[in-house]
Amino acid sequence: MSGRRDQNGRDGRAEPTLGDLGDLDSPRPRADDPDDRLPPISFHTPRSTPPARHRRVRLRTWHVVALVVVLIVGAGVWAMREYQNSLRDMVPRTELNDVLSRADKALQDGHLDGTDGTSARELYQGARALEPDNDRARDGLHQVGMAELSRADTAFRAGHLDEAQQDLTVARELLGGGSDVDRLDRLIRQARGAAQPADDLVERAQQALNAGKLTGKDGAGALYQQMLAADRDNAVAQHGLDQVGAALAAQARAALAHGDATTAASTIDQLAALLPSYGDLPALRAALAQAQHQDDGALLQAISQGQQALRDGRIAGAGDDTALAHFQAALKLDPNNVQARAGLGQVAQALVVQANAALDADDTEQASRLLDQAEALAPKSADLAAARARLNSKAPHAHPPAPTQPAATQPAPTAAAPAQPAPEAAEPPPPPPLTADQIEQVAELVRRARTAATQGQIMLPPGESAYDLYRNALAIDGNNQAALQGLEDLPNLVVQLFNQSLASGNLDKAGELLGALGDLSPGDSNESVLRERLVDAWLDQAEQQLGRGDRANAAQSIEQARRLAPYLPRVSELSRRLQSGH
Repeated sequence: MSGRRDQNGRDGRAEPTLGDLGDLDSPRPRADDPDDRLPPISFHTPRSTPPARHRRVRLRTWHVVALVVVLIVGAGVWAMREYQNSLRDMVPRTELNDVLSRADKALQDGHLDGTDGTSARELYQGARALEPDNDRARDGLHQVGMAELSRADTAFRAGHLDEAQQDLTVARELLGGGSDVDRLDRLIRQARGAAQPADDLVERAQQALNAGKLTGKDGAGALYQQMLAADRDNAVAQHGLDQVGAALAAQARAALAHGDATTAASTIDQLAALLPSYGDLPALRAALAQAQHQDDGALLQAISQGQQALRDGRIAGAGDDTALAHFQAALKLDPNNVQARAGLGQVAQALVVQANAALDADDTEQASRLLDQAEALAPKSADLAAARARLNSKAPHAHPPAPTQPAATQPAPTAAAPAQPAPEAAEPPPPPPLTADQIEQVAELVRRARTAATQGQIMLPPGESAYDLYRNALAIDGNNQAALQGLEDLPNLVVQLFNQSLASGNLDKAGELLGALGDLSPGDSNESVLRERLVDAWLDQAEQQLGRGDRANAAQSIEQARRLAPYLPRVSELSRRLQSGH
């Protein structure tokens, strides 16, 4: 339709008309035809958008579904855990319950602490090793700590200061300190200071310092520390400790100047134990490291030259180009060097081999000289003992000398009598056969030696050890094959017993067996490997002891490791942890 204005209307309104109907047959004009008089019309199809209220309902539904899923999963996990816990509770816990029952009984009986494995503390700690989160074991250790604190207080009131201090130390380890522990510690220190006048301690400490007695129980350092235990702010004691530290530092520098790194290291360790925060410690340790590095070159060279001399057959003798001379030079640089000591053991073994070769050639004198040299290096070598027994069986037996006449009564040779040739030296007679009693005695000694060996009595006790019993048998019958074979088998048996002791945690016995191996088979390649394993076991035990606050036993474990490997970095690290109390 189109609009047309009414010419007669007053308001100028356009009335609708049908337009020209004749145009219906004409082509439809395009939307952009300028002749089209109709206004453009656009059509928009509205999208189907849900109301906001419906969208909120959908979101809420999704959250509810997710929450339900989470709750279902959580409930399933909780049910599974409860099921596992119920299964775990159904498993017999005889060992744990037995340990806890024994611990409760020991606590009730007042057997609080000890080293025999039957004290309440040890048993509760054993229970925690079986189940670290066991509440009963944790509460039991706390009760032991409180009982030790009560004991310490009772001992203090009775005037037994040493006993009070010992009990208080255990209480501190178990309780982790506390105001009651600190209060009693102050009272004990004050009582110690009152028990011994400070003037007396000052005089004794000064005398020890003037005499150069710096360390040890009665040394100046210990006496000044005793004064500080009673009075932490004691200026005299603090100054005295500074003097002790300066003296020890001077000794360490003097040792380094003379090329004695071993003495310097020992002195620096003493200084660190006495004054862990001493200002010159870092510089001294750096100088020691440099000296040790310089010595390492000469040490390695000496060991290398000694090993080459062994391969070339230059075992011992005159001159400084023998294996013996090179290994001895290495030990002067580092008395505890394992390779140098093993080298000396190899020299001893080589001398025994040469001695056996001399015995094969019936040269008993040469064999005796070689065995004497080997004995100076490895007196308890099993091969040496066997070779010595073989030598004794070949040596001529003593016989009473033929009666001789005095020179004055002997007839003088006449000129007419022809000179008689001197009789040739007679071969020494074979050793007399063994009697029935001797044969029985040797058999009994071998039987006892085998029993001692299976019981681990390799070198100890003296006279009843397998080593001594086999040697006693060979002293009677140097060719007894059972005794010779028993001596030869001892080193391998020692290795087996060592592994068993290490696996069972008997480190003291393992150390004894390691020493026996070094005596029986010097230069054995297994010794260094076994030594490293034992050192690691001691240090692992020390870390566990430090972890549960057992500083006294941790110190002993670290010391055992230090004896075997004094320069191992892990030994120094644990020593610093022990000294710092962390």
